[in-house]
Amino acid sequence: MNYLEFYELAQEPFSNAPVSRFYYSSAQHAQALLRLNHAVSAMKGLAVLVGDIGAGKTTLARRMLDSLPEDEYEAALLVIVHSGITPSWLLKRIALQLGVESPAEEKLALLAQLYQRLVRIYESGKKAVVLIDEAQMLASREIMEEFRGLLNLEVPERKLLSFVFFGLPEIEDNLRLDPPLAQRVALKYRLEPLSAEATEAYVRHRLRLAGAPRLPFTPAAIQRIHDHTGGTPRLINTLCDNALFEGAMARAREIDERLLDRVARDLGIEAPARPVPGAPALRGGREGGALDLAEIDRYLESLGVK
Repeated sequence: MNYLEFYELAQEPFSNAPVSRFYYSSAQHAQALLRLNHAVSAMKGLAVLVGDIGAGKTTLARRMLDSLPEDEYEAALLVIVHSGITPSWLLKRIALQLGVESPAEEKLALLAQLYQRLVRIYESGKKAVVLIDEAQMLASREIMEEFRGLLNLEVPERKLLSFVFFGLPEIEDNLRLDPPLAQRVALKYRLEPLSAEATEAYVRHRLRLAGAPRLPFTPAAIQRIHDHTGGTPRLINTLCDNALFEGAMARAREIDERLLDRVARDLGIEAPARPVPGAPALRGGREGGALDLAEIDRYLESLGVK
């Protein structure tokens, strides 16, 4: 029996694949999406969303793409898979994504094709938007200059093209490779890890959508999920998925904090041990002084063991 059957789930609730059905709109995800949509609606040029590894940037990028009405936007999502791309490759890929047929090999001719396509999009009453995921891999001055040039494509009323970068904080270093481009960032938002409350809501949300008839984690286990993962969605998914598997193997109808701690330790994402309430701090070691033995004696006496 796999864990789906054991916990009566219709599908895996904690897959790390960006499944739009499982999207969880936390308060800050909603705020991020609101601001990014405002930036592209007003055709402000360049917006940037940054977040640490596993924060949910790719999921948010796909959510944004899905949320842009097709009758208002000509939108595309470009995922950068390695750092060795060239400006010519990038330009041709953007042109293809926006509907340029048979892009020219020569740069000036390709730019003319792209400009004509953007004008047609504008005349149709739509807005051209390209979302760039894993944008921290665009780590060359030449690439940044190419984006600056594309943002210069405009008509008297407005810009013809908007970009949204999604990526790690290194994006900001990349932008500084071309200071004029860095000055053109119209909006920047940082995606922070989920709070303890949002972590619990996230876990409940995904389990409910997967068809769970009840919550298989105890309240203490839910707290430990946040302790171990720090609220990083990708780590939450990995920990919960493994905990469900181990729980089913052990025939545990409820997954408690001890099982969570063991799984986290096996995965190498274990949080520091919590101090025992009322226990004296041990201040020895290289940076501390001698252990406060009198304080330890008093603590033992309070427990009735000395």
